[in-house]
Amino acid sequence: MQLVYPMFAMVVLTFVVLVRLFRARVKAVREGQVPVGYFRIYQGALEPEAAATLSRHFSNLFEAPTLFYVVCLADLVLEHTPPFTLVLAWGYVCCRVAHAVIHLGRNSLRWRIGAYFTSWVILIALWVNLVLASYFHGSG
Repeated sequence: MQLVYPMFAMVVLTFVVLVRLFRARVKAVREGQVPVGYFRIYQGALEPEAAATLSRHFSNLFEAPTLFYVVCLADLVLEHTPPFTLVLAWGYVCCRVAHAVIHLGRNSLRWRIGAYFTSWVILIALWVNLVLASYFHGSG
């Protein structure tokens, strides 16, 4: 059940990015950087860089993190939550928070790629951990 907390942390991260995206888009419209009609079909103008970066990051939070939610839910269903799994789950969340801070901050590619790559290594470790636990649990 403790895996609910890192999953909730990812939801909070996603919500924070959504709020920042909404605010950036409202600001862009108010300052005349993009017409409000742009957001009907996302064509006919260029979204300001700050809003575009937030938009891309928000979309990214529905890509690889979905595999994180699935592995956590599978661990919960199979009642497989040893401390190692929790450490990996929180490590994943920390990497994704670091990735967000870097991407939405100074956007240093060197550091951003490092955080992103590390999150993938942890995600793969979570899946391998689940598969091995399922295999050995099912063998007995």
